[in-house]
Amino acid sequence: MVSDNTKILTAEQEAQLRQPIDEYVGAIQEKIDALREDGTDKVIEIQNTIESLKRDRIYTAQEKAEKIQALTKELEAAKAVEARNKDQVAKLIADAEGYLKAHFNTDYYQAVVASCKEEKVLAEQNYQAAVSQLEKEHQATVSKLSDQHEIKDEKYVHKNRLFDAKMQRAKALQEVKDRQHAAFDHKYHLIDMLRMSKFTFGESMAQKWENYKYTFNRRDFLLKNGLYIAIIIIFIALCIITPIVKGMPLLTVNNVLNILQQASPRMFLALGVAGLILLAGTDLSIGRMVGMGMTAATIIMHQGINTGSVFGHIFDFTGVPVIGRVILALVVCVVLCTVFTTIAGFFTAKFKMHPFISTMANMLVIFGLVTYSTKGVSFGAIDSSIPNMIMPRINNFPTIILWAVAAVVVVWFIWNKTTFGKNLYAVGGNPEAAAVSGISVFKVTVGAFIMAGILYGFGSWLECIRMFGSGSAAYGQGWEMDAIAACVVGGISFTGGIGKISGCVVGVFIFTALTYSLTTLGIDTNLQFVFSGIIILVAVMLDCLKYVQKK
Repeated sequence: MVSDNTKILTAEQEAQLRQPIDEYVGAIQEKIDALREDGTDKVIEIQNTIESLKRDRIYTAQEKAEKIQALTKELEAAKAVEARNKDQVAKLIADAEGYLKAHFNTDYYQAVVASCKEEKVLAEQNYQAAVSQLEKEHQATVSKLSDQHEIKDEKYVHKNRLFDAKMQRAKALQEVKDRQHAAFDHKYHLIDMLRMSKFTFGESMAQKWENYKYTFNRRDFLLKNGLYIAIIIIFIALCIITPIVKGMPLLTVNNVLNILQQASPRMFLALGVAGLILLAGTDLSIGRMVGMGMTAATIIMHQGINTGSVFGHIFDFTGVPVIGRVILALVVCVVLCTVFTTIAGFFTAKFKMHPFISTMANMLVIFGLVTYSTKGVSFGAIDSSIPNMIMPRINNFPTIILWAVAAVVVVWFIWNKTTFGKNLYAVGGNPEAAAVSGISVFKVTVGAFIMAGILYGFGSWLECIRMFGSGSAAYGQGWEMDAIAACVVGGISFTGGIGKISGCVVGVFIFTALTYSLTTLGIDTNLQFVFSGIIILVAVMLDCLKYVQKK
């Protein structure tokens, strides 16, 4: 069946190798199908009919009940046949699987793999021979020409011929790849028929790994993961350098918990702006929202009477129970942030204003109002009992992380399991098509801004408690860049309609961990901006390349 001089199989030879397997398993499959005809197949058919009947609006409730009752009797009879044949079917399946285990790899698949290996070598040899021949012909032709235009034309033709040879090699290699994949897949096709699409965990993983290798593209892989790979390399380098320079390990449990603790309030901000980026927008006012929320929360939860004033008025909330002040601070933070984001959302949706402008206006208004009203002073510390009340440490575990986890779960649910979430993706991907399909672009846009405001309010409230207050108008400066950058690094595309919550989470952790690591190493804060800028630039570049590739 196989030539003495080569292991390469023809299509006929491969079919001959596979024939005994197909015949043996096929004969068993026919017996199984016969046993399933009045049993399992009938059960599935009747169950589908009953489900369809339940959704059918043609019949009355009484007619449905009568038909379902009759079908239920048939179903019971079919299940009895299924149970009676169960052991016999199981023995036949075991027989077929035992044969596949003994013969598929040794008698068929290994021969195909060996054939494909030689076919790859042959494809490369043919390509090199073709290139060599083309070079000889090109040199011979050029030696006979004297006119520069003719020489230029010949070079152009030669370049095209080389490209054609390269494409021929790619085609040959793809055919080899297809052949080996089809041979691998044939075994699972037979098992699929035997077990009616029921695979073990190991078989499912084997198929996924094979499909991953089959569809793997180096360029696409680097576009999707190149930045992450580079960042991982940087972290590894930092983990090696820090003990040498600082005499202390970087990757410790305490450091990881500190990173997660710092990332938790920022997670709220990133989740908020992620929805706006999904609409091909952004928000430049996040940092000022944090400063406003921090100031308001500190005033309400302040330890004792406030020393600073707002528009000349000094607030005193000491008469309110601590838990009441905590809840009031949260409500005020959420309301203030939501009011301003709603205003920005209204102008963006109603007047087709770019979010860059509407949120920049918000940024200036918020900073101006908070600075003017408070004279730019810091309001000191909050009541010392509040942090342990809201985010206690349990066995050294900072429970503020649980607040961030809850936010991720809620936003994930909204994005993936609600009509609003589906509309968010639709409007972000193509607002004109979404409008034609009946989706209110105005409501979705304003809704995304409102959701962002709620998340900003929670984030600023948590940050206030984490930092024991010290709210001021200047707090949070530059946080909008961190939140936006985290989303972009996490794969939330500025082109709109593309992104996942998991990417946003990863982006927040990456930036927080990078900042923490560089600070631990003693890198100047100004140089940290350089690192962040480079990461953002590369992330957006890769995002643009993916967009151009799709176009």
